Amino acid sequence: MIDVNRRVLPGFGLSLGYTMLYMSLVVAIPMAAGVLKASHLSLAEFWQAVSSDRAVAAYELTVGVSFVSAAVNVVLGALVAWVLVRYEFPLKGLLDSLVDFPFALPTAVAGLVFSSLFVKNGWYGRFLVPMGIEGAYSRLGIVIVLVFIGFPFVVRTLQPVLEGLERDVEEASACLGAGRFQTVARVIFPSILPAMITGFALAFARSLGEYGSVVFISGNMPFKTEIAAVLVVNRLEEFAYNEAAAIAVVLLAIGFVTLFAINLLERWMSRNHG
Repeated sequence: MIDVNRRVLPGFGLSLGYTMLYMSLVVAIPMAAGVLKASHLSLAEFWQAVSSDRAVAAYELTVGVSFVSAAVNVVLGALVAWVLVRYEFPLKGLLDSLVDFPFALPTAVAGLVFSSLFVKNGWYGRFLVPMGIEGAYSRLGIVIVLVFIGFPFVVRTLQPVLEGLERDVEEASACLGAGRFQTVARVIFPSILPAMITGFALAFARSLGEYGSVVFISGNMPFKTEIAAVLVVNRLEEFAYNEAAAIAVVLLAIGFVTLFAINLLERWMSRNHG
């Protein structure tokens, strides 16, 4: 008789040890080093560094554009993932490969390319700027590049879930008289919602710490287009290493709290809708 309580696979101890070693060396220790560097400041100095008007403006911009870009990616990513899973068309393999292109392209190159496209005499800018749409050196430009770098996370998260959906359920819904909107809202959407939240979290977290693509297209103007990562680099260039570490710790805390809250939301949804 199989012991149902025995859930530990052979080699669990070694695998767990390797996992803990990896997480410690690559994740935990570097983060602890950043916190330790910031701890060289007194409490008053730390608060002054992280709560200045310039720092607060950078936090607000960073969180705001990260949220907007992640939300846009959820919508666009869901549509692209649906097309890739449910339809057959010429050059589908090429389109599927292009989804991963932002992973392979250096983000600094992406920022340089997008900034050249949206400037006044760029391919896009020559049409958009006369209409009052400023893509380069603006918050809109930051959102655009963040959408670009976060897009693959949503698509690749949703694709396996959409592939696993049984079409029989959709057909049964249609046979019972449900329209397309009702089928999407009551059958498909609840099934892929956890994956959409996961994709949102990945895109949001990726955008929080982005630097390379943003530094070229934003203009890096304090109180206007300066994100937190750029402010950290500016503090480093001023040799204010402790202040830079303090701002980085705040940014780290924002990302950690956000991901922790989203993980709690996913677990709640799994228990109540699983």
